Amino acid sequence: MARNSASVLIASFQENYEQLFRFLTRKLGGDHERAADVVQDTYVRLADTPDQCDVIDNPRAYIYRVAGNLAIDGIRREKRIIAHHDMDEDTDAIHDPKPGPENIVLDREQILLLDKALEKLPEKPRMALLMFRVDGLSHSEIAKRLGVSNSMVAKYIVRALQHCRDELLREGKK
Repeated sequence: MARNSASVLIASFQENYEQLFRFLTRKLGGDHERAADVVQDTYVRLADTPDQCDVIDNPRAYIYRVAGNLAIDGIRREKRIIAHHDMDEDTDAIHDPKPGPENIVLDREQILLLDKALEKLPEKPRMALLMFRVDGLSHSEIAKRLGVSNSMVAKYIVRALQHCRDELLREGKK
């Protein structure tokens, strides 16, 4: 029996609604919401079908074909969106490792404050700190150069660090 109108397709759609929904849910990996969206899109597509000269011999098969194609189109669209989104993340991940102008100014200010703090230190604690942090010498090497014990070197370094920290905090509050 030849059928060719949108009303016949809609009637067949309504008869097969539950089976079509289950079919699309399986096809879309169990996603009920996406399946419902595709079912709705299928209905809209069928409702827009003009009366045709071509005869649709099997409206149910036609409906499933339309729904399957819409589901595949949706999957492809999502893959393109995801691929495009991943490309955006890649470009966001590219950054210049150099500090910005604001960070450069702040860092320079801190270096000046640290230099002032180091100038206020007595000579041996300042030398111990610089030899330890800048030159990378061990406590025993510093002790030999300054003519003091290893424990005294540790005290000098702790005292110098505390002094520098306190000076930076004091200047930062101004």
